[in-house]
Amino acid sequence: MYTKNFKYIFSFLFCVILLHVEAQTVFEVKNPDKQLSPLTGMNREHWKDAAKYLLNGAFSYVNTIDDPFIFPKQPGRSYPRDGKHNATELLEGLCRTLFLASPLLKEEPNLKLNNIALAEYYRNQIVKLSDPKSQTYIAHRAKNGGPSQILVEFGALSISLKAAQEVLWDPLSKEQKDQLAALMLSYGDGPTIDMNWRFFNIFILSFFKDQGYKVNEAKLEELLQKVLKDYKGQGWYTDSPFYDYYSMWAFQMFGGLWSDMFGQKYYPQYASQFMNNLRDLADTYPYMFDQKGHMIMFGRSIAYRMGATSPLPLLAHLKNKEGINFGWMRRIASGTVLQFLEHPEFLKDGLPTLGFYGPFEPAVQEYSCRASVFWLGKVFITSLLLPKDNIFWTAKENNGAWEKEIPKAKLVQKYSEGSNVLITDYGNIGASEIRAWAGTWKMGYYEGTENYTKLSYSSIFPWQADSKDGTVSMNYAISKADNTYETFRYYVFQNYADNVYKRRAIWAADTTVQIKLADVMQSNGIVRRDTLLNAKGKKVNFGHYALPEFAGKTVIQKEQKIGGLQATIIDNGKYQLALIPKKGWDSVNVVKSTGLHPESNVSYVIQASADIKEDKHVFETILLFKNSGEKWSKADLQK
Repeated sequence: MYTKNFKYIFSFLFCVILLHVEAQTVFEVKNPDKQLSPLTGMNREHWKDAAKYLLNGAFSYVNTIDDPFIFPKQPGRSYPRDGKHNATELLEGLCRTLFLASPLLKEEPNLKLNNIALAEYYRNQIVKLSDPKSQTYIAHRAKNGGPSQILVEFGALSISLKAAQEVLWDPLSKEQKDQLAALMLSYGDGPTIDMNWRFFNIFILSFFKDQGYKVNEAKLEELLQKVLKDYKGQGWYTDSPFYDYYSMWAFQMFGGLWSDMFGQKYYPQYASQFMNNLRDLADTYPYMFDQKGHMIMFGRSIAYRMGATSPLPLLAHLKNKEGINFGWMRRIASGTVLQFLEHPEFLKDGLPTLGFYGPFEPAVQEYSCRASVFWLGKVFITSLLLPKDNIFWTAKENNGAWEKEIPKAKLVQKYSEGSNVLITDYGNIGASEIRAWAGTWKMGYYEGTENYTKLSYSSIFPWQADSKDGTVSMNYAISKADNTYETFRYYVFQNYADNVYKRRAIWAADTTVQIKLADVMQSNGIVRRDTLLNAKGKKVNFGHYALPEFAGKTVIQKEQKIGGLQATIIDNGKYQLALIPKKGWDSVNVVKSTGLHPESNVSYVIQASADIKEDKHVFETILLFKNSGEKWSKADLQK
């Protein structure tokens, strides 16, 4: 009898505990500071809470200081694909969680999570890297060994060793330091990849130079010079060949952090250049975040999420801060943190998922493992290393250009000449948008994928994956001989003038098939005027942005005239989209999909279709967007 009752009680308590755990998966801003931060409620203490919230999930997999971070693999293309955990994967967990832990340890050296003393844990795990008997042992780079993921992680480790040097590095014995230096320098003084990876060599060489070790200073200077040559102006670096968040969470973040940690002391001439480049982004990059401070789903490694805001706190290191609205910078950073930490799909198994909001396989690259997501900690290390009396933390939060400039103008454009990147802000709906170009034929981990192939990317309409059956959003899909469809993925920028952004796209399946693209932005949408060449006999589909179907809300579909023009409209209870086929289309349909959208398993896209009967075919398409329930009128067609 007692045994039976005990089982019932145990089962009940287990359910209560389980419900509690589930209820705590979404981050809560406790005691919001509305006086300092009226929009998000987040002050510096809340940021520390957020860092601990993320670390708590990681340390739920640790029982002793000898346990490495072994996280459950997310099903799909991420590594390890053989199901066997390996030392490189475990190294990612160690080095990337340190971006969250190191600034906390600098202030709280006795910090414990899950009854684990973090300082002792990390020191122990760092020492184990040189121990051949350890599960996490990393061998020295082979004499002819090339660049590898180990180089990346050791570059990150160098940053954290400097950030919390008195906790992570200074307590080590000379023998332990020497062993670690020899190991890490074998990679730092080795080959790299001519892109943002150069920074990992730079940080390894710089840290050990700072600690008095002999390093290859000629190589260090050469790499610094090469990185600076990748700068193209207005805040953008090229990551060979893309312009994406790597300009910001790699080049700008690393450049600014290196300048503060090492550059001003040893190489002030390079530090000055990095900081000047950082200053440039303050005039353009903040406009890439929308009215809520949310970021755009765009480019590879999107699982790093709020790491996109990591350069913004570094602006506080500038000697001349004139003209920088730090209340807006912090609002953007906090808004992006909450964009994800408050989303119910963000965590699974206590860890951030590989995806955007939740798991989303089309946005995952094969070079990622579950621990890779902790690269999002970049914004925590750049912000929390700033003292509490720094202007980044003391400025009153505000919405910057979204308070007056953008609502008054209704449409604001920020064009960067060096990179040909165009950022657009829509005052009526509160969205931001980016247009770029992708000059590569390659189909790779991320090349030739939806991370880069969309004609534009929106903060409120995350990109939907395309399908070989011709379902497509914000791109053209052209039929092939085997009845499958292929989208454009190779774009050549033409020019931007008079509010018209022009590119030429070349179809990889047949390079004679091309399309001249012209995007004309208006306050409530986009007018497309595109000319397709040499596609006679093919079928063409074009899709608007896609809308997810939210639980309990049916997506409404309807036809109506807007300003005398026939429109197809969908409304998901949050936003509505309209497509007007002004010229060149045979039909318009609403296509329902499953498994293609990052916000919902079910989604809808308005898709226009045409059979091409001439070598030159002109399309004119009006794409509109509004908040749910708002009425459409002729005014929506006006600039």
